[in-house]
Amino acid sequence: MADDAEQPQIYLITPAEIDVSRFPDTLARVLDSVEVACVRLAPGTRDETLIARAADALREVTHARDVALVIDSHMLLAERLGLDGVHLTDAARSVRKARKDLGDDAIVGAYCGASRHDGMTAGELGADYVSFGPCGLTPLGDGRQADPALFAWWSQMIEVPVVAEGALDARLIRDLAPVTDFFGIGEEIWGADDPVAALHDLHNAMM
Repeated sequence: MADDAEQPQIYLITPAEIDVSRFPDTLARVLDSVEVACVRLAPGTRDETLIARAADALREVTHARDVALVIDSHMLLAERLGLDGVHLTDAARSVRKARKDLGDDAIVGAYCGASRHDGMTAGELGADYVSFGPCGLTPLGDGRQADPALFAWWSQMIEVPVVAEGALDARLIRDLAPVTDFFGIGEEIWGADDPVAALHDLHNAMM
């Protein structure tokens, strides 16, 4: 449960396309610059060879720093590639299967859009965290946003940790910091000239 006395943690989301000859070094610099709780591999391809290559490269970086590495949706690959768990993108529908297949020690997270009901269901089925978003305006998705009131209610009523993600900026982070456990940050920094500096700006807004 989020607490006013506790600062939210950073949950880093990779770009959809990863240059394995360059991105691991960039990720290493980011992880060495600020504390990160978890990295999510969010591949924009279904090519298992490319995904495996990226996972292998990122696993070396994250595990050397004791940072968990999870993957979007691919339950079978999470186990096969030695990752720490899976981030499900179909709300609560696959949580029970993921928990059964991957075991109690694996991280199982569920993205639930802006649906309180889906989030509660995912938590009841064994999700380790629930993610809501997008928090800001974005042309992606169906146009719905995860309202700050959702996070405020969740932090008061539900003990399952919550992630805020999608089109975040410093203002949104300041507003949501008292009522969320993690901020899912990805494209907000990877498109910047200096991802480390961009992440520090957002991290400062959490304080």
